[in-house]
Amino acid sequence: MTEFTRPIRRLFGRQARATNVPATPSKPEPVVAPPADGSPTTTPITVDIAESDALMAYLQVAPGPVDLGRLDLESPAVTALRESGVSLVVPLISQGELIGTLNLGPRLSEQDYSTDDRRLLTTLAAQAAPAIRVAQLVRERAHEAAERERLEQEMRVATLIQQQFLPRQLPNLPQWQIAAYYGPARAVGGDFYDFIEMPGGRIGIAVGDVTDKGVPAALVMARTHSVLRAEASRSDSPGTILARANELLVPEMPARMFVTCLFAILDPETGRIVMANAGHNLPYIRTDEGVTELRATGMPLGLLPGIVYEETEGVVAPGSNVLLYSDGLVEAHDPNQEMYGFPRLREAMTVDDAGSELLDRLLDTLHKFTGPEWGQEDDITLVTLRRATGVAGEHPAEPDASQLVTAFSVPGEEGNERIAMDRVAAVAAGLGLGPARLERLKTAVSEAAMNAIEYGSQGRPEVPVDIVVETTTEAVVVRITDRALSGDVPDDAEAPDIERKLAGEQKPRGWGLFLIKSMVDSMDVTTDGSTQTVTLTMAREEPTDG
Repeated sequence: MTEFTRPIRRLFGRQARATNVPATPSKPEPVVAPPADGSPTTTPITVDIAESDALMAYLQVAPGPVDLGRLDLESPAVTALRESGVSLVVPLISQGELIGTLNLGPRLSEQDYSTDDRRLLTTLAAQAAPAIRVAQLVRERAHEAAERERLEQEMRVATLIQQQFLPRQLPNLPQWQIAAYYGPARAVGGDFYDFIEMPGGRIGIAVGDVTDKGVPAALVMARTHSVLRAEASRSDSPGTILARANELLVPEMPARMFVTCLFAILDPETGRIVMANAGHNLPYIRTDEGVTELRATGMPLGLLPGIVYEETEGVVAPGSNVLLYSDGLVEAHDPNQEMYGFPRLREAMTVDDAGSELLDRLLDTLHKFTGPEWGQEDDITLVTLRRATGVAGEHPAEPDASQLVTAFSVPGEEGNERIAMDRVAAVAAGLGLGPARLERLKTAVSEAAMNAIEYGSQGRPEVPVDIVVETTTEAVVVRITDRALSGDVPDDAEAPDIERKLAGEQKPRGWGLFLIKSMVDSMDVTTDGSTQTVTLTMAREEPTDG
């Protein structure tokens, strides 16, 4: 299309109205032509003119009124206008732009339009065009103002809806400090968090992020929130809750949208936390030994049906912090377009703060990084939990009470069994085990972790092995959990016999389980279908015959 036809695009948004007297187009509508007999118009006849019609380009440069009877132009619009009784078209030009036309039928005298008639029509068009353009602009501005008001009203309603879905108050748990922050990038956003009461005094914790912003994301967020709450009332398995929610959301999810979500169930009494993850950022746990991630993987909600979500389990030790967050924090940029990133967040987590103090310090760190002129790019959600080391005025736990010493994960790749062994040994060294028993525990942990890496993770670094160490006054308990990618391992290890193995009467393998079982006082293997846990128990004192 040549340069001079570009303004025509605006014209076709507001096509002209034709009558048997001069008419002024003021809103987008088809051309209306008079009856062919010249009688007054009673029922308008509609003529549609396409954007690319040659008539529009011709009128843009026409010097005055155009006689359709003498116009030699391949144009469906010209044919339609002729059939509708229009004989003369006067273009209305304002500031070089064709804004409409005056369409006239034949004169009642059946004579042609004279030179004086055409001159008068040209003068009228020159005076009418600016006034019509002003009227069009006024109406457009009024329409835009009404549309803005409508959108603002919708945003106010959407904001109110979203606020109704966020928790009105945080759980009040003894020996726990909980804080939460939600900051949308727009008036409404797609992030959400929730606390759900579960049976047995446990708390369900959900943090999610819809891959969009504004009203569409808020609507998807509201639906996801409702589905998660409904499914949490039917199951106490985070993996099952996410799987059922995914099946409900897949057929409803708008194109190119999905939801990342983390769902955890916390037992405040023991600090045990079970988590499943649908493509969300991994939570951080700060302990006295450093900052680790609680790992679990899975596809975001709403993408594909039939997804299974793995679960991971850990224990929040007294004095430890947990952070659940959305990617608006780590993906924030400073004025030089440097991203805040995970290393900064991990470093910020190393300080031992109470829940609300940690949240405030993270936001202060973010604002110092981004600067005062920062334009927030994405929604930010932060949920922090801290388990207190004790409550003033209370006595220590009873001697037989179970106490978490540490919980951590190692990547499922060869060689990390030594990391697991060393960390367990560092914890157990201060628990009164004799040197020989400590060495036996280290050997058992190393062998169990090696089996978990080789079979449970199949040597894949992204499939972690979780280790939890607990202690009582009588024993040290180590739980090693893998993802059972090679299937379940039986806990009834048969004592290996070299002669029977050579004869083919025993499987070639089996030394590892037997060795582990012989190194500790007891070994148990349990599975829930998606994970497998080897529990090693070592008495803190050497058992005697008595």
